[in-house]
Amino acid sequence: MLIDFFFTLKDAKIPVTIKEFLTLLEAMQKQVITTSLDDFYYLARLTLVKDEAHFDKFDRAFGLYFKGISAVFDDHASVPLDWLVQRMKRELTPEQIAALEKFGYDKLMDRLKELLKEQKARHEGGNKWIGTGGTSPFGHGGTNPEGVRIGGKGGNRTAVKVWEARSYQDYDGEREIGTRNIKVALRRLRKFARHGAAEELALDDTIRATASNAGYLDIKMQPERKNNIKVLMLFDVGGTMDDHIERTEELFSASKTEFKNMEFFYFHNCVYDYMWKNNRRRHAERFPTWDILRKYPPDTKLIFVGDATMSPYEILQPGGSVEYNNEEAGSTWLARFTSAFPKFVWLNPEPENIWQYRQSVSIMRQLMNNRMFPLTMDGPERAMRTLSK
Repeated sequence: MLIDFFFTLKDAKIPVTIKEFLTLLEAMQKQVITTSLDDFYYLARLTLVKDEAHFDKFDRAFGLYFKGISAVFDDHASVPLDWLVQRMKRELTPEQIAALEKFGYDKLMDRLKELLKEQKARHEGGNKWIGTGGTSPFGHGGTNPEGVRIGGKGGNRTAVKVWEARSYQDYDGEREIGTRNIKVALRRLRKFARHGAAEELALDDTIRATASNAGYLDIKMQPERKNNIKVLMLFDVGGTMDDHIERTEELFSASKTEFKNMEFFYFHNCVYDYMWKNNRRRHAERFPTWDILRKYPPDTKLIFVGDATMSPYEILQPGGSVEYNNEEAGSTWLARFTSAFPKFVWLNPEPENIWQYRQSVSIMRQLMNNRMFPLTMDGPERAMRTLSK
C-alpha cells in the first residue's frame, strides 16, 4: 500500500532506493513501531533519507501523500513561530478530558484552513485557535483527543496529523544556512584513509586469518580511518565583512569540526604580502604569504571566504591596498595561490543576485575561473563538488 508513497518521494527528487523502501516495509512487518503516524514519519525518514539536506523535501512529500499540514496551506500561508512558543499548560481532570469533542478528519482540515485565514494573533490556553497549552485541536502542548500537532513535541499520541513548524516556510537553495547544513555540505569533501599505528580491530582480516588458521583465533589490527583531506581556508575580515560575521563564524565552526587537517589565515579585502592568524591583524603577528604558499602541498584544498566587495584598484593595482603600499597587485597574489593549489573555490556571503552589480565581485569571479559560490543551502555543496573533481 506504500508503493505510491515511494513514487511520491521519487517525484520530490529524493534519492530513495528500492532497497531502502524494502527495509521500511520489513520494519513495518516486524512492528518495530506503534500504529502512530508520528512514529511512522520518523521511521520512514530514518530508513529512506540518507542525507540531512533532503529532510525538508521529505517533509513536504510526506505531507502531500498523507494529506498533512502542507497540503492545506496555500503559497502565502504561514504560522508565526511566536504562536507556537509554550508558556503554560492547563491541567484537566479525567472528566474534562472525556468531555472534549472530536471534529472528524474532514471537518478538522476545513477548520484549520479557516483559522489560517482568520487568526491574527497568538493564543494560549484556549479551545479554538492555533496555539499552545489549551484544548484546541491545533497547536501543541495541550490536550485534545483528535487534533493537528503544529510544532513542539508530542505527548498524548492522539494527533491525527503531525507536522514540524519548519514546514510552513520551505527551505530552498536561496535560503541562508546554519552550522548543521554547512557540515552536511562539507562532508562531501571527505576522503578517508588509514594511517598511523594499528589500534583498531580489522574484523574482515581477522575472520579470514582465523579461517586460514584452522579456526584458531588470529586477531588482526589496522590503523583508524581518518579524513586525510588537507584544507587551507583564507578569511576576509573587517570592513564590509562585519555584516556577515554570524554566517562566517558558522562556516568556520563547521569547518573545524569536519576537517581535522585544516589551516586558516585572515586577510583584508584581497590577499597581499602578509596574512594573519589573529583577526586583529597586528603588525608583529603577521605571516609572509610566500611562506604560506610554500608550506602546504599542492593537493591542499584552498577555500577563500569573503564578499569580494572593494575598490577594483585593490585587486588590480600595485599600491591599491587601503591599508599600505603593496608592491604587487592583489591579482598577482591570487594567481600564485590558484597556481599553487589547483583545487580552489571562493565562498561569498553576499546574495548571488547582486554580484553582477559589483565590479570587484565580477573581477574576482574571473580570477577564480567562476569558482565563486554563495553561502546558501546549495552553495557550499556545489563548492565541495568542485573541490572533489
